[in-house]
Amino acid sequence: MKEEIQKQVLEHLDKNGVIPNSWEFLNNPLDHDVLVGVVNSLVANSYVLAEPFEEKMFVLSEEAKQYQEHGSPEAQVFKFISGNGVAKKSLFSELPNVAKIGFSQCMKRKWAKMDKASGLIHRNVESIEDVVQIGLQKLSRNEDISKPELKDLKKRKLVAEKRLILWKVSKGPKFSTELKKAETDLSKEMLRDGSWENLEFKAYNFQNRGDCPKVGCLHPMQKVRFQFRQILLEMGFEEMPTNRYVESSFWNFDALFQPQQHPARDAHDTFFVKSPREALSIPMDYCATVKKTHESGGYGSIGWRYDWSVKEAKKNILRTHTTAISSQMLYKLGQKFVKTGEFEPKRYFSVDRVFRNESLDATHLAEFHQVEGFIADRNLTLGDLIGVIKVFFTKIGIDQVQFKPAYNPYTEPSMEIFGFSKELNKWVEVGNSGMFRPEMLRPMGLPEDVNVIAWGLSLERPTMIKYGINNIRDLFGPKVLLNIIASNPIARYGFD
Repeated sequence: MKEEIQKQVLEHLDKNGVIPNSWEFLNNPLDHDVLVGVVNSLVANSYVLAEPFEEKMFVLSEEAKQYQEHGSPEAQVFKFISGNGVAKKSLFSELPNVAKIGFSQCMKRKWAKMDKASGLIHRNVESIEDVVQIGLQKLSRNEDISKPELKDLKKRKLVAEKRLILWKVSKGPKFSTELKKAETDLSKEMLRDGSWENLEFKAYNFQNRGDCPKVGCLHPMQKVRFQFRQILLEMGFEEMPTNRYVESSFWNFDALFQPQQHPARDAHDTFFVKSPREALSIPMDYCATVKKTHESGGYGSIGWRYDWSVKEAKKNILRTHTTAISSQMLYKLGQKFVKTGEFEPKRYFSVDRVFRNESLDATHLAEFHQVEGFIADRNLTLGDLIGVIKVFFTKIGIDQVQFKPAYNPYTEPSMEIFGFSKELNKWVEVGNSGMFRPEMLRPMGLPEDVNVIAWGLSLERPTMIKYGINNIRDLFGPKVLLNIIASNPIARYGFD
């Protein structure tokens, strides 16, 4: 097809000198695309000159093409209605594709009427003019139609207005009806026999940047996650193994001294796993100590005063926070101390996905990423926690930090963290923190002089601030535009 169209173009130019309108030259959308490619090729070799111009066109839908040939639905229905009338059921069975629209339009235009007594449809006029078919035929011939007719066709989605780039084509400086293929490479054979002197070579384009290779790209959250991870490693933290989304309620709630009747453990806030419904095992000796602490307290506490259920603790859930992993890491430290009498201070962190059964809006999704860190050491104080938090947030670009007392079931004291965002030019809540309660730590076997300080924040919030994104659904989920992910720069945070 390409060679045929190329031949048509050159023969037409040789005879007439110009093609004023590329669309009218072929009048076929598919062939026109091929024509544009042919013209660009001829322009590159100076055989022709081409000037682009814009023109408004009306394109018929596939449905409209059927109506153009066979008549509009209302005209087909009117034609089907005989002199004695037809039953509605018969009309819909014989004209299934157009009966619904056609009958409605016939009644609207008062071309037909329904006899309530017999239930038959009769003609209400002797003859009709199918303005829809006439209008479509005029548009296909690029003839003008009235504004009301065009408005009606657009409303029925039979035609669509498009602006097309068309071309005016004329002869170029090297015009010829016979094309010579320019050589692209100088070979040793050409040099040896001297044939290169009589050949035409394709000009080199030294300004061409070449094709941009298609490569993968990191999501903005992955870029921020990498930077956060590097900062925490620099601060001496080890990364926890958080590659398990399903956890038992025991490690996610009970081990953290969170009561079983707490609202966060309701199905409205937590995703419960249907199969397998329960965890295969939990450490029963430790479980007994946790049960006692919940029911009657200990370590300076009176407990929650309720009947603790191991069945409730075994329920599997999608973890609501990565603190479910923190509790297991602390339990291992405690058990090591019980067995060896030696305690090894540790700094742990994680950046991973968590799940909560929340209503979706511009700032909340049912899943998000949590950044969490904790330090277990002897005689730690609230001042140590504040100092570590300030160092971390300074490294991610928030050098003004304030704290507000808060309540968490498993930390006491607890603090909300607020930072001054230079991008937003205001104070925003950036995280939560606290010291793990003795009721959580002592049943694990950790010594009495060991305290654990911890803090956490989401990964989405700082990423949205960093990249100026207002709606979380534009950052994470199926509505994300891939070109935005590819064009966002590296998240650069400061290092000391």
